[in-house]
Amino acid sequence: MSDSKIETMNLETIMGDRFGRYSKSIIQERALPDIRDGLKPVQRRILFAMNKDGNTYDKGFRKSAKSVGNVMGNFHPHGDSSIYEALVRMSQDWKLREPLIEMHGNNGQ
Repeated sequence: MSDSKIETMNLETIMGDRFGRYSKSIIQERALPDIRDGLKPVQRRILFAMNKDGNTYDKGFRKSAKSVGNVMGNFHPHGDSSIYEALVRMSQDWKLREPLIEMHGNNGQ
């Protein structure tokens, strides 16, 4: 009598199931805005980092690279281009009803 727990399964079924779970997780965690505030996680991390660094409306402008580096180093372990693109998007009045960040200079116009 064998008490083996090894199962024979089809690779296509396993990969399809695992990829489906992974895709759902990515969409829920990164791509879709949260219903509570309408922000994606990267946007929330940018605003949090800027506030924590004292980069608020009543202070002078700072380089975007500094904010991007702080976000990437402390909160968002992904590439700098995705963080910068989210930062710029939050400053564009034609993308958002109310821009969340004021940028000095060219912000994609």
